[in-house]
Amino acid sequence: MIDVANLDYHGGPSVLLVIAPGAPDRLSAAAEVIGLVPARLDWDQPRAPVAIPQVVAIEASGVAAETLRMTLPDIAAWAQECGAAMVVALTTEQIDLVASVTLGGTSALLVDPDITDCAAALTIAAERARLPAGVADIGRESDTARFHRLSTEVARIADTLARLTRAEDRDEQPPIVGDRTTRYGAPPAAVTATASEIRRAIRARRMRDQFFGGGYFEDPGWDMLLDLYAAELEGTQVSVSSLCIAAAVAPTTALRWIGRMSDARLFERRPDPLDRRRAYMALSTRASEGMQGYMAAVRRLEMALS
Repeated sequence: MIDVANLDYHGGPSVLLVIAPGAPDRLSAAAEVIGLVPARLDWDQPRAPVAIPQVVAIEASGVAAETLRMTLPDIAAWAQECGAAMVVALTTEQIDLVASVTLGGTSALLVDPDITDCAAALTIAAERARLPAGVADIGRESDTARFHRLSTEVARIADTLARLTRAEDRDEQPPIVGDRTTRYGAPPAAVTATASEIRRAIRARRMRDQFFGGGYFEDPGWDMLLDLYAAELEGTQVSVSSLCIAAAVAPTTALRWIGRMSDARLFERRPDPLDRRRAYMALSTRASEGMQGYMAAVRRLEMALS
């Protein structure tokens, strides 16, 4: 076992690997592939405050649930205090437990990854560590543009809805939306879609894969917005693992999107009042208002919800 208290990290980004004996060694192998030699710690070994890593790589596979509940929050808090990025390899069964502690920000959650997945995540984390604060994110992916458009659109709808509501409260003529003369001044609750309508739209979206195959209609951000809005109308709670299923993409991709939507303050993570170690996902107030405005516009224009 390496004595992390005496490691010299001045040669480049440091990686601290937290791994249980006998667990898959994919993170370590991936680090070696990209030229990094991580310091290794067991889950029950205390972390030395002298050596401050820039990347904390965590292998959750093979770790007992109780150990994760007790130890992962401390590791995540310590990594945040150090300003270190986190890369966590986990199993599908561990999604809710791990996501209740770390989600979004500089954390990358990899569900059942192979060495290539781990190497890519470690490379991005290491490069971020080399860049000064404020430098453009080098970890952009093909769906980043779609995410920003979705985030901007939801924000625009929420802002428009808020202005219309304030104007109506003051008995003013509502402003025109864009270049159209249609007004959306009525309370959104009176014209919004019902939960059953939204569920039918979700089912219709999933049916496309039955006829054309999977992978051609991926739109995880919108699929999750629809699912959370339907759950809000139903008064039900949505776990992180359930939201991953609703995204209709690979779990690692879904978790990445959940993290992005949370960072954009469209999603909120809410602790389970009966078990603080468990968390549920919900729409933020801004996202909820945006969805209400969108549904109202669709209904008024007699458009199909999709």
